[in-house]
Amino acid sequence: MSISSYKPVCDPGSQHPKQFNQLHGIIASSNALPISSPDLEGFIDARQKLESQQQENKGVQAEFDKLDEDSRIYKIVGPVLLKQDKNEAVMAVNGRLDFIEKEIKRIEGQIKEAQEKAEKKRAEVRNSSKKLS
Repeated sequence: MSISSYKPVCDPGSQHPKQFNQLHGIIASSNALPISSPDLEGFIDARQKLESQQQENKGVQAEFDKLDEDSRIYKIVGPVLLKQDKNEAVMAVNGRLDFIEKEIKRIEGQIKEAQEKAEKKRAEVRNSSKKLS
């Protein structure tokens, strides 16, 4: 709902223009609060997916540690199983884990930034409502 859809409780030119302007500011600030919430939810979903992928890859890494040097490893590519060198497979999993860890850190930075932005808006609304009182 936009600020223009709110009907004034008093005429801006009436005897209480200061309160009207403060109320108008509070409504405008509170309308901005939900904007960061979907962003935050998206970042949290992305982090959860990355953490799930990280756990899967750590499981694969643990299985590789249990294998003998002469064990055969197969990689599924579409409907076909291809033989893969153990060192190559280990390097691929380690590379994926490094990438996932970097992405988790990046997403956590975005989460922190979104939380700080939302908290700043909340503080603005609190300060505006205190001034109105």
